[in-house]
Amino acid sequence: MMKIVISPDSFKGSMTSMQASSAINRAVHEIIPEAETALYPMADGGEGTVEAVLRGRDGDKISCRVQDPLGRDIDAVYGWIDREKTAIIETAAASGLPLLKPGELDPETASSYGTGQLIKDAIGRGAKTILLGLGGSATVDAGTGLFQALGLKFFDHDKKEIAHIGGRLDRILSIDTSGLIPALSSIKFIVASDVTNPLLGKEGAIAVFGPQKGVKRHQLESFEEGMRQFSVIAAQTAGRDMSAEAGSGAAGGIGFLLKTFLEVEFRNGLDLIVEMLQLEKQLAGADLILTGEGRIDGQSLFGKVPVGIGRLAGKRVIPVIAFAGSIGPGVETLEQEGIQAVMPIVDGPMSLEEALQNGEALLYESAKRLMRILLIANTIEAGNKG
Repeated sequence: MMKIVISPDSFKGSMTSMQASSAINRAVHEIIPEAETALYPMADGGEGTVEAVLRGRDGDKISCRVQDPLGRDIDAVYGWIDREKTAIIETAAASGLPLLKPGELDPETASSYGTGQLIKDAIGRGAKTILLGLGGSATVDAGTGLFQALGLKFFDHDKKEIAHIGGRLDRILSIDTSGLIPALSSIKFIVASDVTNPLLGKEGAIAVFGPQKGVKRHQLESFEEGMRQFSVIAAQTAGRDMSAEAGSGAAGGIGFLLKTFLEVEFRNGLDLIVEMLQLEKQLAGADLILTGEGRIDGQSLFGKVPVGIGRLAGKRVIPVIAFAGSIGPGVETLEQEGIQAVMPIVDGPMSLEEALQNGEALLYESAKRLMRILLIANTIEAGNKG
């Protein structure tokens, strides 16, 4: 009997890693009913991190009323493992791009306050460890909103406290840390992220990630200058400058303020989740691994889930096939990373919007086609042996 491990990332804008896993699983059992499947939806610290961790651990989802990036009340969810007093929080859950409709991107206003509210709720539950996934944020506020929810205060040039900062960091003249929640100093913070960018410069939070959060080309310089000014004030307040540290540019600069005011451990998101799920151990006896994500190309070499799975499988010489919403340049380099084939899920000419809306159905049909090919290959192999 064939054992297939199903372990995709989310297909951003279309389906979660759990939805993708379920679609592939249905297809496998429709074509090969007797196949044994094991589902391990994956994430790299962004959207789907809570789902991925809780599927392999005994925990609960906690719903919390918080503010979205634009200050609107929403219900956001984080993971809670009570026996370990561990919270798993995604920046994307309260401060993420998926929470905004097309046309709502507003980098001047968007705040990470809601993520801070989730952390505060976890602290109230007695959290000893907080795993914070940085990814998919709609903000470039350098984490000021997050820390406001935890008690940090920011003052303008008139020495008045700023209630809502957003990306207008140039307004900040001073910072008061006296109101920070005392429990923060005793909590172990593990930050899961695949972003290693510094805060400033051509590889920084504004230059690289600003445009996807709504920063226009003509605004890049002013946002960068505001971020630079704020980093100087934060460094003076904390007595250390973390702006050049790897990961400080993650999630619109949230990584910077975490490193500045807390003692945090940064981990590659995929590596951390693989470790928590003991995935390498789960691969024992597998005949095939199916993974995938929205786009696969040469850049997938840098911390993306399919390549991480391919490298892991390579240690056990298990073939890996990846599904992709789109395939880009450099995909041929992935074979040396343990991925034997990349299967596009789009089955004909269609708009991006149509592809995103029908992602699950397209993935399901693509997985069925692959399973039929495997059946034919097995039939040929059995005939040759006969």
